[in-house]
Amino acid sequence: MSAELAGGNADSPLLIRVSGADRPRLTHDLLTLLGDAGAVLEDMEQLVVRERLTLDVLVRLDGAADGVIRDILYWGFTHQLKIDFERVESHSKRALLRRHAVTVMGQRLSPSTLAAVAKAIAETGGNIDRIVRLATEPVTAYDLVVIADDVAAMRLALVEVSQAHGIDIAVQVNGLERRAKRLVVMDVDSTLIQDEVIELLADEASCGAAVEQITARAMAGELDFEASLRERVRLLKGLDEGALDRARARIRLTPGARTFVRTLRRLGFAVAIVSGGFSQFTDALKAELELDHAYANTLEIIDGALTGEVVGSVIDRARKAELLAEIAAAEGVPLSQTVAIGDGANDLDMLAAAGLGIAFNAKPVVRQQADTTISVPYLDAILFMLGIRGADVDRATE
Repeated sequence: MSAELAGGNADSPLLIRVSGADRPRLTHDLLTLLGDAGAVLEDMEQLVVRERLTLDVLVRLDGAADGVIRDILYWGFTHQLKIDFERVESHSKRALLRRHAVTVMGQRLSPSTLAAVAKAIAETGGNIDRIVRLATEPVTAYDLVVIADDVAAMRLALVEVSQAHGIDIAVQVNGLERRAKRLVVMDVDSTLIQDEVIELLADEASCGAAVEQITARAMAGELDFEASLRERVRLLKGLDEGALDRARARIRLTPGARTFVRTLRRLGFAVAIVSGGFSQFTDALKAELELDHAYANTLEIIDGALTGEVVGSVIDRARKAELLAEIAAAEGVPLSQTVAIGDGANDLDMLAAAGLGIAFNAKPVVRQQADTTISVPYLDAILFMLGIRGADVDRATE
């Protein structure tokens, strides 16, 4: 028994720390010894890293403490475990303090990069309470549970670290709302899929350069979306209906898209797509990926050819946000429990309306305004921003 323990306040809780090679029954054995001694359990936490166990148990013991401590020491000796004892405070001073989840993600996270994250947290008055590894593939991701008084200052400092080290960092309240997200609504072009569908159609109509130029200006927020869409669609007038099938066959899902959707559905999420593109393509994606909802514009086709017009009103920036609210209401999900994902200016209202707005490989104007940005080319990396661990990801064939 350490001198510190022997001289400590016998009324204080006793923290028992067990470390060593993990094996079955260790937790059972320790708790059995404590139970037989009549210990009162106040807290417990266990972690295993590369088959090395760290088990912390906080208990209160009566006058028989010396006996159970000797039993635990002997048990540890016979199992080649290191046992430490320490008297600690009766009450945690920070147990009720608000915590934030700082999710750090990148292709590689070096010690120096993570040190920069820790420095930014510390220098803005934050304290890291817990670190959990979320994933090692397709990216490396960690969740840092942080106690912070000045969250705004911490966010700004972490943005600088993110830019300097080329990583993604998200700061969210580490509470029930983060874990209660139940609806994900995505943009389609350059988000769920790698392509811009209208550009595939423009290739079929031999007007690719003109359409691409208009698309780029619209997504950057330089042109009104509805006007730009109608202008581009008019360039497709006369295109045969078969061109839609040829363009549809060229669509490439974003890496990780199947895994992303499949995992969300297994975890009970509703998944929807809201697109400024065309229903002739989103309906096929809805069926292929078994999505719950799909909304998009509809190309007018008469006598087997595109007329150069869309049917009805256009799904623009404002309408995307309205559809997010409508889908959430239909699913019985409050907006605070929704996630919106997009890449262009047309997605900004939707991202702002959602409980969490994620800019996925987005244009600068979107990155500047979204809650969270992701710059890695894997859609399933978004799962880690939701606090989902790699072990819970339902890997699918891409």
